[in-house]
Amino acid sequence: MKKYNVGIIGYGWAATAHMDAIEATKQGQVTAIYSSRPLDAKKISEKYGHPVKTYQQLDEMLADPDLHVVDITSYPSQHRNQAVAAANAKKHIILEKPMANSLQEVREIVAAAKSNGVMGCVCFECRFSGQFTSTKAVIDQGLLGDLHYGEVDYYHGIGPWYGQFRWNVGKKDGGSALLTAGCHALDALLMVMGSEVESVTSLSTKSKSDIFAPYEYDTSSCTLVKFKNGAVGKCAAIVDCLQPYYFHTHLVGSQGSLLDDRFHSNKLHTDKKHWSKLSMHMLDSGDVADHPYQSQFQAFFDALDEGREMPLTSFSQSLRTFEAVFAADRSAELGGVPVRVADL
Repeated sequence: MKKYNVGIIGYGWAATAHMDAIEATKQGQVTAIYSSRPLDAKKISEKYGHPVKTYQQLDEMLADPDLHVVDITSYPSQHRNQAVAAANAKKHIILEKPMANSLQEVREIVAAAKSNGVMGCVCFECRFSGQFTSTKAVIDQGLLGDLHYGEVDYYHGIGPWYGQFRWNVGKKDGGSALLTAGCHALDALLMVMGSEVESVTSLSTKSKSDIFAPYEYDTSSCTLVKFKNGAVGKCAAIVDCLQPYYFHTHLVGSQGSLLDDRFHSNKLHTDKKHWSKLSMHMLDSGDVADHPYQSQFQAFFDALDEGREMPLTSFSQSLRTFEAVFAADRSAELGGVPVRVADL
């Protein structure tokens, strides 16, 4: 028997991928959708094989006592108010990235969830991808030793051919190259380096291509990260490139290095002149249909069963990433002046 009735906020591109993933879990099923536009409840119910209510008033959906979880896939500028309302209605929350468009709003979401005793899941689903579960396994086995340098970079040209482009070009919902998409890479960097961030230094720029001219903010940034354990890192967030999607990873440690799906480790006594190949699926598309939502949502529902925060992408864990994101954007605004996370 499914245990968690889920209400979707926003019925767009990301929502349909979320819905399929929720339905594929052992405990979750979509039973309600809120959208500002009218939806055909009968048609949607037929698609999923069970009743799905539709709403055009959010408070009406949140008032349903049989609804356990709310999944927010709306525009980023709407996330704060919708997430706080869901928390106040005692609903657990799945929240697409970015959590919100300011650090203050992110902190308000986290505080609302905590005060209402609800759990959260942020869609940093790359942590559940084959690429990063394999990368983390190599690190956890000690094959790279102690990491002192890491770089994780996001290259994805978000132009008119991409569904997100329509609203992504505006500062209101796009925010920055790092906030709108590169946050996936910075989040992955924080996961693999395994240390809290002390300070960041960032610079940003913009393509001269007419394709990306509608953007109201810099569409390329490069952020240097100083970790509290002394390690350093780098994260490029490039959403104005003309190339295949690429999620680059290069880690350097006291016993070896990892480059995307290849590694070398002194512990294995392999030839340093040649990389050893890892068998894993690389992140190679920005299409939400390719994202490992099912694995992430399964982990979230399992955690709800056990009454605990989910691993890897809880609200409290994701807050650390957004502290680094907003510190980086502040540094870029200041022309590359280092910004301490503790000072935000």
